Amino acid sequence: MQFTHESLPQRVLFGSTRAATALAAELELLDARRVMVIAAPEEAVIADRITSTLPVALRYDEVAMHVPADVAERARTAAEEAAADAIVCVGGGSTTGLAKAVALTTGLPIVAVPTTYAGSEATAVWGMTHGNQKKTGIDPIVLPRSVVYDASLMLTLPVEMSMASGLNALAHCIDSLWAPQVDPINSALAVEGVRALNSGLPQIATDPTSLVGREQTLYGAYLAAVAFGSAGSGLHHKICHVLGGKYNLPHAQTHAVVLPHVLALNAPVAADSERRLALAFDAPTALAGLQCLRARIDAPRALRDYGLEESQLPAAVDAILPVVPPSNPTPVTRDGLNALLYAAWEGSEPQ
Repeated sequence: MQFTHESLPQRVLFGSTRAATALAAELELLDARRVMVIAAPEEAVIADRITSTLPVALRYDEVAMHVPADVAERARTAAEEAAADAIVCVGGGSTTGLAKAVALTTGLPIVAVPTTYAGSEATAVWGMTHGNQKKTGIDPIVLPRSVVYDASLMLTLPVEMSMASGLNALAHCIDSLWAPQVDPINSALAVEGVRALNSGLPQIATDPTSLVGREQTLYGAYLAAVAFGSAGSGLHHKICHVLGGKYNLPHAQTHAVVLPHVLALNAPVAADSERRLALAFDAPTALAGLQCLRARIDAPRALRDYGLEESQLPAAVDAILPVVPPSNPTPVTRDGLNALLYAAWEGSEPQ
């Protein structure tokens, strides 16, 4: 066995109902005195509650999917005008993404408080959209210094969004098993993440107030993000980033729909990963386990339900082909990719 693995430097504080206390302690360690709090309007109540004792210099709420470049620029200007010395982001992937965009040019440290299972808070990956093209990159300066995980903050996250966000986390796990920098460490994290998500998501679907289910899902989402942050973007994420940026599709739902189709493509020629996923799902095959979970939680099924039109598929294929990772287990052809996207658009069973 021979590999190189790099762990990202980050503090993680995990504990239900402890967000406000943990957040204050982390900002004290940073000696922050003028904090920029980024939270979308729908997260205002949570953000106000957990930041009420902080030295807040600026509350910023212009958050948009896929971090449009003009939104990022306005947030950077606001941070500079407020002389902010730290950022607290409270919300999902779009909120964390905006905080990263600000940190990318200002160098301000971030303390992230996630309210979904997006996982962006545990990676050094940033993304911004210019027009209809989403650009991503990796820079250690955007990695939050600390992450405060409090599952009680997820209790108000609607079940439908919880399921889509959780499946987005599951996509991080599965894609990590054949991503460009896959190694035994991130593979182990990914498989444990699958086990936790497979346990937690059905509990939330059955009882949205189940703190145990929320904690298992949040734990799995963190492991998924760490694995993804190390392994890099595989085919699944390349597809979804193109679709999201080009057609402004909702991030979590797009990942939830595309995932089984990419798994069906790759699993037959990735025997070891397929076996480990099947064990994590406690199913005869990885695809059977994923499909069983999706049925139990009423997962999103078709991209056309989220605004993608059939006429847009050929252009999507053209945009995806140049960014397909050479390391993908199954060779990706134009015809194969077109069939995969059509099945995901239509919502048919993965083949």
